[in-house]
Amino acid sequence: MKHKLSITLILLGMFLVTQIIGIIVVGSYEPHGKDLPFGLKNPSQESNPSFVSIIISFLIAFGLVFALMKLRLSIVIRAWFLFVVALSLGISINALIKGHVQNSQLISIIIAFFLAFWKIMKPGILIHNLTELFIYPGIAAVFVPLLTPVTIIFLLLLISFYDMWAVWKSGVMQKMAKFQIEELNIFGGFLISSASKKVKKEIAKIRQKYKGKKIPKRIANKKFKVNLAILGGGDVIFPIIASGVFAKNFGLLPAIFITIGAFLALTYLMFRTEKGKSYPAMPYISLGILAAISIWKVFFCCN
Repeated sequence: MKHKLSITLILLGMFLVTQIIGIIVVGSYEPHGKDLPFGLKNPSQESNPSFVSIIISFLIAFGLVFALMKLRLSIVIRAWFLFVVALSLGISINALIKGHVQNSQLISIIIAFFLAFWKIMKPGILIHNLTELFIYPGIAAVFVPLLTPVTIIFLLLLISFYDMWAVWKSGVMQKMAKFQIEELNIFGGFLISSASKKVKKEIAKIRQKYKGKKIPKRIANKKFKVNLAILGGGDVIFPIIASGVFAKNFGLLPAIFITIGAFLALTYLMFRTEKGKSYPAMPYISLGILAAISIWKVFFCCN
């Protein structure tokens, strides 16, 4: 196992909680045709874009992010992150409070921008992971109306092949993650840092030595080696989109199957990983989703 058991369980727990929140958030906008908040239009009410156009949109978005990284336009990327985070948080918060409070959209976007600003400008492990729980459900609510069960299956396959190439062949995933964490001090996905017992003891000694005193600059700026356990945002959002698409077309049961399948597949992967190696999660998650869909289809669908 690549990470300590406690860290692995926390990552898996956050993944599962996000999937459950995703079902709730997406379900609040689908399948009843209710408009998304903040002036966003549900494409299902007008014209659905083709599968090819969706793929092209993903490629353009990825290419743009990669180009900005190459040019090291950190301010532009951080501004983009701030906008996307605020919008997706607003969608999720609105889904949870609408019907309970007046002016839910206004309240949602105010809270969302506050949390997004805190996350981007004053990052910390707690605020980072807390907001991640609600970011992906909000994004999924936008994409679910664009897809059908067939197109989401094709998309899962394409993303899985891309993930394998990006991790095992080109290493672009590792480069993007490193750039986000080191250059931007942000990351799209769950992130948990931990230190060895030796490092923890050294930090404790410094704190004890300078308790109630000003820590010298050379000591305060000293770098310690920490271990990072990460789970990319794509690994979290695509199962939510898949469950949302199937819930929209067939009801809640297949969505539950998909969530369980994705969770079990990710659990299997995390317990078989080895230290020092990188693994693409989407191939495993996609197989878990497809297996879950197959079981639902054979034993529970259309009976």
